[in-house]
Amino acid sequence: MDIPYEATAANYRRAKRQLEQLRDRLPEEHPDQKIIEGMISDCGFAAEWLTTSRRPGSKRGIERRATYQRDKLMDPIRMQAFVHRSTAGSPSNLTDWQSFQIESALSRLSERERECYVLAHGECFSHEYIADLLGITKGAVDQFVSRAQKKISAEVQNSLFFCG
Repeated sequence: MDIPYEATAANYRRAKRQLEQLRDRLPEEHPDQKIIEGMISDCGFAAEWLTTSRRPGSKRGIERRATYQRDKLMDPIRMQAFVHRSTAGSPSNLTDWQSFQIESALSRLSERERECYVLAHGECFSHEYIADLLGITKGAVDQFVSRAQKKISAEVQNSLFFCG
């Protein structure tokens, strides 16, 4: 049986009011006072979440995030499969077409951008580790990966190779 969110939120608000009445009847030094305060807080949190459809206190819901924060440029599993070129029957194996698409997008990058992007997204190394590995600063790695992501995003959006 599905219960509408608003009805569930109303139940939480009702429970919160009952807990507040109970708290007001108890003496301040009562050992259950903290537990009841926590329950009141939890009921308010749940009711607000159900009413607004977003986490309480969150200034930006997912629908308000900037494009670069919610878009995945490439499937990370595909990128890792591309780097490792596995052919052992894994579900993450790439078709020739998928490999061609990734190679096409990566061909737009400078040598250093490609190196940093592949290490970050294909090998899943941290930017700090990549910096140590390549003998550059972490800030430089951040810039190379960021630039690479912008170029790949533009390639994915503007290329006929990425249709379907």
